[in-house]
Amino acid sequence: MDEVKAITLELDGVRLEPLEPRHAEGLRAAARDGELWRLRITSVPEPADVEDYIATALAMRPGRLAFAVIDAGVGNGAGAVIGTTSYHDIVPAIDRLEIGYTWYARSRQRTYVNTSCKLMLLSHAFDTLGCALVGFRTDNYNHTSQAAIERLGAKKDGVLRHHAPRRDGTVRDTVMYSIARGEWPEVRAHLRYKLSRD
Repeated sequence: MDEVKAITLELDGVRLEPLEPRHAEGLRAAARDGELWRLRITSVPEPADVEDYIATALAMRPGRLAFAVIDAGVGNGAGAVIGTTSYHDIVPAIDRLEIGYTWYARSRQRTYVNTSCKLMLLSHAFDTLGCALVGFRTDNYNHTSQAAIERLGAKKDGVLRHHAPRRDGTVRDTVMYSIARGEWPEVRAHLRYKLSRD
């Protein structure tokens, strides 16, 4: 796998650009859209904590490459930060990375945005970086996220019990998924089909 370098990707009115401090106000607005930080099963920052959230993401390089998700369309909302996503747990020695730390403003959830983002990230991971496998993980109680990952065509690998702390002090089980290189052509065709119908 090639080194994972900062890159900007764009598809169907959605742009992924490396997350930077200048995205703070937009990310704060995205979190306020639905008061997403109140969900106990996500890592969405409270508005006052957005700068720290970005600083933490940047400090995790090279093991994490965080992106701001931007509305690159035309009309109302164009140019707005609508969420964030990341490559993380990047392991070049075995051609593996994960996609996660993903959240979108409530008004952009269950739209073409997630499909576009995943198609861009997976295409770059498999076709440019040469990944052998791309992983995903989510909270065992985040059934919406599990369903979204499964709709991508990812396979459920298993559950890591008592794996990570939640913001409320409880400890979550983590559900692990992955897409292998050999599965990518079918997944890519499926995601393109989904976008053609959205």
